[in-house]
Amino acid sequence: MSKRVRQKWRPPLALVLGGTLATVLCLPLVGIAYFKLAGNILGWAETAWMIFWMAVVATCVLGFLVWRLVLRPVYALTEHAKAVKAGARDAPVPRHYGTPELSELGQAVIDMGSTLQDREAGLRAYTNHVTHELKSPLTSLIAAAELLEAESAPEDREELIGTVQRAAFAMRDKLEALRHLSAAREPVGRGPAQLSQVVGAVRDEAEIDVTLEGEAQVPMDAGALAAILGHLAQNAAAHGATALRITARGQRITVADDGPGIEDGNRARIFAPFFTTRRHDGGTGMGLTIVQTMLQAVDGQIDLLPSEAGAVFELRF
Repeated sequence: MSKRVRQKWRPPLALVLGGTLATVLCLPLVGIAYFKLAGNILGWAETAWMIFWMAVVATCVLGFLVWRLVLRPVYALTEHAKAVKAGARDAPVPRHYGTPELSELGQAVIDMGSTLQDREAGLRAYTNHVTHELKSPLTSLIAAAELLEAESAPEDREELIGTVQRAAFAMRDKLEALRHLSAAREPVGRGPAQLSQVVGAVRDEAEIDVTLEGEAQVPMDAGALAAILGHLAQNAAAHGATALRITARGQRITVADDGPGIEDGNRARIFAPFFTTRRHDGGTGMGLTIVQTMLQAVDGQIDLLPSEAGAVFELRF
């Protein structure tokens, strides 16, 4: 989660610049007027020295304000950007900005840095997952190819060809799932989408009975929301569920099925890429990962709720 700039009142940049220009323009005029009025009383030399020291004090005060309100935040933000560039995930975050404009700029840079770091970490994790998942079918392909080069009985060759096909299909499915995951990272429209209309489209294509309780305007593109609910319906059907109940309460949507539920030992891993309990049935383990990624693209979230029967997910927008 991105760190936030501390919010407190600061003068706008226009006021700072306007005050600086006004001070620079008016200070000489004030000095001249004061010199003419006080010169005859205090003496011309003493008045000149007094005006000089007044100008020095005013310049110091003005310089301090410009440093505190403009220069210090810029320097601090520069150090933060350099730390992020160097790969520091705990880069110090400037919490004070001199003007609202600099505060907005600083928060945008901090958010951008956090987003880039999260994407880099995600890419590294997915690369590791892909390497691990593709290693097994590649090993099978290599072993089968080596055995096919040797003399073997016809029935053995058929079995080896079947091994090659299964490994190739497994790699194809995993790469296709990765393509869908990459597409899920793309920005989507903010809607709003009428939940009842989306559920109606999902119900027509789902392999299980889908019911809706309540209504909601979801701040998400209708097509993306339909894809999310479709993934959840397919996942439920693949695990033996026959019914899916969708309940809307404000900006929270609960999706519950009547399947066997999720074992306690797997609850912490269900959103991990390539995690599946159906590997022998061709499951890729990417459905819930894609759902989570699509929700994160619109600042949404999905959680697995405790339940006595079936699996219950909560979508928050």
